[in-house]
Amino acid sequence: MFVLSKKSALAAASTSLFVLLWSSGAIFSKWGLAHASPFAFLLVRFAIALCGLVLLMPLLKLKLPKGGKPMLYAMATGVVLLGAYQIFYLLALNLNVTPGMMATIMGVQPILTVVIMERHRSISRMFGLALGLAGLIMVVYQGIGLAGMSLAGMLFGLLALASMTFGSIMQKRITDNPLGTLPVQYLAGLLLCGIFVPFQPFHVEHSTGFIVPVLWMGLVVSVLATLLLYRLIARGNLVNVTSLFYLVPAVTAVMDYLIFGNRLAALSMLGMLLIIIGLVFVFRKTA
Repeated sequence: MFVLSKKSALAAASTSLFVLLWSSGAIFSKWGLAHASPFAFLLVRFAIALCGLVLLMPLLKLKLPKGGKPMLYAMATGVVLLGAYQIFYLLALNLNVTPGMMATIMGVQPILTVVIMERHRSISRMFGLALGLAGLIMVVYQGIGLAGMSLAGMLFGLLALASMTFGSIMQKRITDNPLGTLPVQYLAGLLLCGIFVPFQPFHVEHSTGFIVPVLWMGLVVSVLATLLLYRLIARGNLVNVTSLFYLVPAVTAVMDYLIFGNRLAALSMLGMLLIIIGLVFVFRKTA
């Protein structure tokens, strides 16, 4: 009889919670963007996250990076992993790329991580990479060619994918006190966002439609979900950890349909299926 150990149960619970919370990000961001401009929403979100992390530092025993070089590297990682990723992600959503479509694009991240991190790849992995790439092409073609989404929106989606991939690789290289880098990184994201604010539309509606999403994104996703992600990255193989992101498109697509009524078209669903099958080949263990 198979008995799940307490440690395994806690790991499964934290992983499931991360996937659920991360999947909700696109939904709440889309909701918030209906009541605020992208950079206004992001600036307030980063400020809330930074304040939350500062207050939690004593409780979580977070220690800031020591020394100039670790501090600069943490800032650079924050610019890419949090700042650039979130800016491109919100700009894509603001240009009518649906949450389900964005989640499917981001589902390619594990495959990109394999391409960048591993030099020697088996035939099985190469086949999986090819399937994943074909799936991404289908999703992008559906978005631009058939669904009428803007080229700029899809481009921002791809840039968000690249930022998340390279940012995760940079974060994996932080082995000394990785969770302690979060306040520094959100400060970097806040500063990056602030650079663009004078040149972008800036408005918010003082309504539930803005307050609830920005609090959810600032505290639940930016703090809780990101702490879970960093903990997973620190404790596990980066390629295997990022494979969790292939679960996100399906969960987000269901949320997108239930909340906004957006259905993924047949070609996008086929693309998502190819990405998932590709990931099976990429991550399966060879004898």
